[in-house]
Order: sequence, then C-alpha cells, then structure tokens
Amino acid sequence: MKRRDFLKLAAGVAAAAVSSCAEGRITAPASVHHTSARKGEATVFLAGVGRGSGEDAVRRAVRAAAEAATDFSWLSRGDSVFIKPVLNSGNPYPATTSPQAIGAMIELLRDKGAGRVVVGDMSGIEHVKLSPDKLSGSSRRLMEASGMARAVLAAGGELHFFEEAGWDAFHEEAPASPSHWKTGIMMPDILKEMDHIVLMPRCARHVLAGSTLGLKAVVGYWRTDTRLEYHREASTLQEKTAEGNTVETLRTKQRLVVAAADKILATFGPDDGYVFEPETGLVIASTSLIAHDMVSLAWLLENRQVMPSSEKDGFMDTSRMVARVGNRYVVSMLGGIGQALLSETFTKDDIRTVWDDRVLMHACRISGGVPEIVIEPVNGELHDGLRKRLTEATSLPA
Repeated sequence: MKRRDFLKLAAGVAAAAVSSCAEGRITAPASVHHTSARKGEATVFLAGVGRGSGEDAVRRAVRAAAEAATDFSWLSRGDSVFIKPVLNSGNPYPATTSPQAIGAMIELLRDKGAGRVVVGDMSGIEHVKLSPDKLSGSSRRLMEASGMARAVLAAGGELHFFEEAGWDAFHEEAPASPSHWKTGIMMPDILKEMDHIVLMPRCARHVLAGSTLGLKAVVGYWRTDTRLEYHREASTLQEKTAEGNTVETLRTKQRLVVAAADKILATFGPDDGYVFEPETGLVIASTSLIAHDMVSLAWLLENRQVMPSSEKDGFMDTSRMVARVGNRYVVSMLGGIGQALLSETFTKDDIRTVWDDRVLMHACRISGGVPEIVIEPVNGELHDGLRKRLTEATSLPA
C-alpha cells in the first residue's frame, strides 16, 4: 500500500474517532514558538519568475539569484561540487527539485571554474530501502522519471546514488552537542571526496513535518538505520532535523542554498499534493540555510492562503492523528512492525507562521539566535508588496 493510500485509510479512522484534530485545534507547544536570542543580518535574494514564462526564465532567475547570493570566491578552478537535490520520489517538480534549476546551477558552476559537479540523493523508504545485505528500489530510476537525470547529464553533471555504493559506503558523523540523537548520523562517503556542497531543495508541504524545505532535505543523506532512529524516536523528530544539519561535513562544505519556488506543492506532501503556481513565482537563494528556510516557509504559507479552497486536502492535510499513524507506518517500513510498536508518539505542529515551526526554531537556538532577514530582489519581477509581506512574516515579533 502506498503511503498516500495508507494515510487516506488512517484519515477515515481518525476522522471518525478524533474530531478535534483539525488544523484549527492544534497548537505547537509555547516553548518552541520564540527564542529571544538574535544574531546578525542574513540576506536572502529573490528572483521573480512570471507564471508561464518558460524554462529559460527559470534558468536565468536561478543564475541571477545564485550570483547575487555569493561571489563564488570559495570555488577554485577544478574544485568538485556536490549538488544535493530533493528526490524523495520520482514525481515531477515541485514534488522533487526543479530539473531546470539543477541544469542552470551546473552550468553556472562550470562557468565559475568547477571541475566535477555531482548530483545525488537517496529516495524515501516508500521507494528505496537499503539494508546491510539487500537493496530494493532505485533512486536512479526515480531521478530519470522526475526528469532531473536528463537535465543533469545535459548540463555536464554526474549522477550518484548513495544506495548504489552499498551499506558500507557511509561513515558516522556526530551532530553538534548537546543533541537529541542517541547515535551518530551515517553520512555518505562520497561527501569526503567533494570540496563543496550546494543544496537545492523545493518549497513544499509535508504531511508529517508540516513543510519540507532546506533543513528537512538532510534526511536524503542518511542511511536506513539513521532514518529509523529519526522516525522511531518521534517526539524529537523536529529537533533532530535541525541537529542533523550540524554535522561537520555540512558545517564546513555547504556554501549555498538555491530553490526554485515558482511552483509550490501546497498540500499534503512530500510526494503528492496540489501544485499551485502563483502569478509571480520565486527563486530563493542564500548562503544561510536558516534564512533561506524562513523565507521559503513564509512563501509556502502565503500560497496556502491564496490557493483555491476547493483544492485543500482538509482533514488529511492537517490532522495530528493522521501524522501520528503515518509516522508509525514509516517506522514499520524502515525497521519492521516491532520497531513501529516501540515508536514514540509523533506530534504534528500547526504551522501558521514561521515562528510555529519547531525545526526552524530549534535551528535558530543551536546556531545562536534568530537572524535578521534582509530580502533583496535581483530582477524586476518581484513587486514591492510581496517583498514587504515576506519581510514582515520573517521579522522576529517584539
């Protein structure tokens, strides 16, 4: 049974038993809403993309936003760059990273002097499962189905899929201390060979976490046993998401975050949902992952407000019970029914504002505070009203 079909069944049971699980009745714990610590400015660069303006416009916007966000002084001629997309399934953008954005970034890195540019990921447990002595599914086939693989190869990039290297092609890294992780995080060995990392997520809803942006993309690096702990110790899944981004490889090698968000997966997620295409879409770029995600989440929330109400998934999209049952289902796929029975209770948060997101708030705490977001447009497509709304949505309340 596919995850969406399973969760539809769970939704029916939950709706009959627990009518109080609708989004309006859920609130995140007060302790995660705000952190008083503040840090310096972090700039997020936005390139506008008009609806229906075509692939070339997206590619130009990606280049413009990336070149505004960094001068690429970190990139020496011949350096290797690993691009981490989001390939949770084989579904097309925005369920996965935009092929046009990936192709544009590879071409830009080549123009700046990069040698090898490698694009890779390992898809979700519904599609790919790696064990010490067994492998089922293929991230390669999923990347081909999404259209991403063709874009990578056409732009001169290489493909890499973590499961194809095998169980032993991972190494252990420790998140920053203190953390909620009980064991180390198993990261792919190929990252040791690479000089730099560029993260290329998408802007999407997530049935469990509420959203899937840049911080959540870290799960794609992890071996199956790390993913099992992540979902089984479910009471701190949000905090572990933030902490997973503090391993040494990501702290020292990740240079840039760029996301095409001219299309939004506005409901359900991460694989399926309603695709909303705003009149003016965005490409979001920053050297700060937290700042990127704050703006990207504000953009997701804005589009969820203005999308057609008839397309909202309603109870299934917002139910705490559906998320709780769904997480246990993921644990069973990762480790079997015994592990699912041992799983902690997962709590889905009602994310109405940036400040309700436990992943983001914990990332701010462990990084020293909330950045002051500065939003800079890089082309003439971004109107002042949108810039103002996103600035207000990401400004720390008094």
